[in-house]
Amino acid sequence: MKLLKFLRLSAWALAGLLGLMPSAHAVLPIQHWQQPGGARVYLVESHNIPMVDVQIDLDAGSRRDPAAQAGLASVMAGQMASGLRADPKGAGPYAKAMDENQLGEAWADLGASFGAGASADRLSFSLRSLSYPDLLDKAVALAARQMAHPAFPEAIWVRDRERLSAAIRESLTQPGTVVQNSFASAVYGAHPYGFRTTPESLTRISAQDLQVLHAQALRTCRATVSVVGDLTRAQTDALVKRLLALWPADAGCAPLPAVPEVAALTEAQDLMLPFDSAQAHVLVGQPGYKRDDPDFFALLVGNHILGGGGFVSRLTEQVREKRGLSYSVYSYFSPGLHAGAFTVGLQTRPDQAAQAVAVVREVVQAFVSDGPTEAELQAAKSNLIGGFALRIDSNRKLLDNVANIAWNRLPLNYLDTWTQQVERIGLDDVRRAMARVLKPQRMVTVVLGARPWPNKANGPEGSGVAGTWGRTSGSGAFRLC
Repeated sequence: MKLLKFLRLSAWALAGLLGLMPSAHAVLPIQHWQQPGGARVYLVESHNIPMVDVQIDLDAGSRRDPAAQAGLASVMAGQMASGLRADPKGAGPYAKAMDENQLGEAWADLGASFGAGASADRLSFSLRSLSYPDLLDKAVALAARQMAHPAFPEAIWVRDRERLSAAIRESLTQPGTVVQNSFASAVYGAHPYGFRTTPESLTRISAQDLQVLHAQALRTCRATVSVVGDLTRAQTDALVKRLLALWPADAGCAPLPAVPEVAALTEAQDLMLPFDSAQAHVLVGQPGYKRDDPDFFALLVGNHILGGGGFVSRLTEQVREKRGLSYSVYSYFSPGLHAGAFTVGLQTRPDQAAQAVAVVREVVQAFVSDGPTEAELQAAKSNLIGGFALRIDSNRKLLDNVANIAWNRLPLNYLDTWTQQVERIGLDDVRRAMARVLKPQRMVTVVLGARPWPNKANGPEGSGVAGTWGRTSGSGAFRLC
């Protein structure tokens, strides 16, 4: 048995290495169809390695958590590894009940892996296995059981709840967690994107709540299944049917309740958080845009120039290179089913926080007002296009991209046209898109661990920045929280 395990794991490791070979750089055609039960299937055949990767996505992420039970979806997904109930039909190789240790050993014997997790928008299941029929069939059978018949034992949940609560309390001693929580709350307001799991919200979640959510979430008619690997279309269709065979049968799917959109900010909000930290943590931002925004590529290129391009970005040039205020400064968008946050982040010496905030505001305002230069635009497009191959150089990365296409209902040729979409972006596209989405005068600024500074009309002493660093509208000076 140990030798068999070793050989299987060795084959898997070799397959993973082969997945990084240049042959994975070629964009492969995506096949798409819908099964009679309603599941939408997306497949990229990749026969260069004997491996199969599967991802199943459902609209049951944390945006649907009740406010009082923040973390419910993530907890439910995590607890699906705590054991299996006995198969009601009493058939198959994994029909007996299993505890969490037996379940882990079963996956180890197969040299395969199964995972469950919840993001803001999605509840996701993942399966990875070698494509050898004797292994894959067993892996599919076990994954089907784990999705359909998790045990959710009360004792395990009570134990894990204490561990999670302790981990959350410990995280709140870390400056990064505190500033991120405050920023999310200010940017998203009452929207579920701003919910944060707390020890108190965990106490309101019972094992029965996990069972109820599980029963509500698993519907074949709402499943989006992405597959990359060593399978034909016919083999994939059969695999997906087996994976979903134990899910509740549906005559149809009623529409899920709509989740409100993220509200736009109406004024600036400035928060200074006292914290005994060696570095001041700074976050500046606002709600950004949804993933289906028609200006997605213009915003992608624009942010690459502003702060997403690492050492070649404008923020890095002004904050790090010219003034030495921070080792790293960045910006990014987080588009989802709703408007995810636009975020600028950095760490700096506590006595330099005022100057760093002033520079960030000046750079963002100037970029929104004037847009990039032609040289910046061409450099960004060349960098993005040149790095495209690294986005799909393994089965795992390719699966992530296919799942993104499937979830967001993007064109099937999205990967084939990605570089052309970037290439056609012009200066006016970036200026217009960034000016439409970003509102510098209505952004949230959170500063944690800085030395308090006065609100001076002509900037903090020694900032070297013309004009004001404080607000000319909105909340004015930073308020202590």
